[in-house]
Amino acid sequence: MALSSMTGFAEGNGAHENLRWRWEVRSVNGRNLDIRLRIPAGYEGLEAGARTLAVERFSRGSIQAVLTVSTEEASRGLRIDPETLAELVRVAKRVAEETGLPPARVDGLLALRGVIMQEEAAAIGDDERLARNAAMLASLADALDRMVVARGNEGKKIEKMLLSQVDEIEARTAKARKLADGQPQAFRDKMQAQLDELLGPGSNVPEERIAQEVALLATRADLREELDRLSAHCQEARTLLGSAGPAGRKLDFLAQEFNREANTLCAKSSDIALTREGLALKAVIDQFREQVQNIE
Repeated sequence: MALSSMTGFAEGNGAHENLRWRWEVRSVNGRNLDIRLRIPAGYEGLEAGARTLAVERFSRGSIQAVLTVSTEEASRGLRIDPETLAELVRVAKRVAEETGLPPARVDGLLALRGVIMQEEAAAIGDDERLARNAAMLASLADALDRMVVARGNEGKKIEKMLLSQVDEIEARTAKARKLADGQPQAFRDKMQAQLDELLGPGSNVPEERIAQEVALLATRADLREELDRLSAHCQEARTLLGSAGPAGRKLDFLAQEFNREANTLCAKSSDIALTREGLALKAVIDQFREQVQNIE
């Protein structure tokens, strides 16, 4: 299974008797799986099944599914819910008395959700409702399957970028290793120059003493562990990018580990060229982490 992005869009259409509907599903980045449904009044029974369909297909992302329903004769088969309308009228009168504002208009009350209903939705039997809901969920499942494909296609593009960035991280790590190997000699040259400046050329400081100081400085600035871990992280990144199943969380943690080692490299560096390489390494790691945020 290739990587999957958390960004995608799809739609599904369906029909049952005189009903027509359309599902629009879209997905964006999210730390967890967040499912939001917008379903017309009278179709609340779809919610549990819709959530189940999404959970079966996705593990992360903010997913929104919007259902739009229409009938072949939208102007017919309408009825007013008298209890809801009466309650709204009472509330409107009370608000007008308490605030002194003009009372609510009838057209405004009728526009509120639940006041006017499709007659078919009110009178539909249990068996017919089950058949209708099954057909609607089937079209939602089709839309979600299309979004799986869309997220997968986007994931392939991101995977190529991530692999390219891992290659660059590995190349810069190798270059930093070569520069780090030259730090002990740089310490020696710098110390000798400082001694010559302070004591004058041909000072009598024992070579053994200089070697001890250079060894101490080199130990404090030893970057082998950090560089080894960077190389190991590159191998782990390739393994995760080629593995089955969601890898976004693991890659995000790995990006943090990359950044930690790069920070230590810059902190320990006493060479301008090595510091520049460390900063370039951090820039690539930031790009890597930014792309990882899009992975499921």
